[in-house]
Parts: sequence; structure tokens; C-alpha cells
Amino acid sequence: MTLAIFDLDHTLINADSDYLWGEYMVKNGIVDETAYRARNEGFYDDYRNGCLDNGVYLEFALEPLTHYSIDELNVWRNDYVQNWIKPLVSPGTEDLLNEHRSQGHELLIISATNLFVSEPIGQLLGISTVLATEPEIIDNRYNGKYIGIPTYQEGKVKALEPWLTANNKSLDGAFFYSDSMNDLPLLEEVDKPVAVNPEPDLKTIAEERDWLIINLL
Repeated sequence: MTLAIFDLDHTLINADSDYLWGEYMVKNGIVDETAYRARNEGFYDDYRNGCLDNGVYLEFALEPLTHYSIDELNVWRNDYVQNWIKPLVSPGTEDLLNEHRSQGHELLIISATNLFVSEPIGQLLGISTVLATEPEIIDNRYNGKYIGIPTYQEGKVKALEPWLTANNKSLDGAFFYSDSMNDLPLLEEVDKPVAVNPEPDLKTIAEERDWLIINLL
């Protein structure tokens, strides 16, 4: 079965869900605004500039989860997805996903945004398989650490490989949709790379290599 693989942020949704979750936490008093917002914005700038120290960022992003029960976090997360993310689903997303479904393709999201945030967005979009950095849970509490391979830059390729093996899948004929230069390693691995609302550097590469370029906005 052909895989249709999607980046999430600024691809299927018109936002960065990781950064926006930080803003949601600030607005709802889950984290301290003074201590959190400036660092959240700084890490977001580093991501867009391709110079993010992902290990340091993950420590920052996962730390707030350690202060609350999973039940409390899930209530906030459900509200966040329904009221902040759902309105930001890109206008062309539903038609694109349905086009692949009509061809019998298997849909998969692989996102640099951690699984706590990205998995329910996948559910919102009707995509059950989401590969993302998985926060570790010990004794029914998040502990601020993660399991497995962080799904950032070449980490997306490394995390995808064991999933392919475990599920007897291959990248033969596979699509991968992304907006970001950070996803160049995986775009170069698939047979059908697609640049979606691409940032300027990725647009240049896509044009040079005759990759499909689409706009879902």
C-alpha cells in the first residue's frame, strides 16, 4: 500500500502547533508568562532558522507536563485542539487527504511536535498513525523525558525506518508533504516529495529539482 506521509505544522495546519501550545499554556496560566514566553519565541525562531538545539528545546517543552496529572493535561489539550487548532486547519487539507484515501493510500503524519500535542491533531484530521517524539510516562505522570528517536530533521528518517520494518511497509511510491527545509532529509528519501506552501529555501530546491509545489491555504 502506498504511503502518503505528511508533516503537520504549516503543512496540514496553518500554524506551528508546538509554539501555539506554549501560547495556550501562557494564556491559561498553566505556565508563568514571564518565564516561558520569551524562551518559547526564541526556540521558535531557532526552528524557523534551522538552528534549533532540539535536545534543549525538548527539555523546555516537556517540563510543564510534569507539574500536572494526565487527566488535567488532557482536558486542556482537548480544549486547545478544538478551539485553537481546528480553526487553523488549512482550507485545502481535507480535499488532499480525501484524494489519497480515494486511491487507497495509507496516511501517516510525522511531526517534530511531540506526540502529546500532535497525536490528537492527527485524530482531528482522521489520521490514526502519528510518529512524533514520545514523552515518557512513569507512574501515570509525564517525567519531562522522551522515548525513542526525536522526530526532527534527519530524525524523521531514523524514526520512520523502524516503523516501516515493524509494519512491513516501504517507501516505494511514497509521498511526503512538507513546508520546511528541516524536512529535506525525508523529502529526499521518498519517490514523490511535495513542497506545501514552502518556505523560500525549500521552494528554490523544489523548483530546481522539479518537485511538485502546492498551496493548501
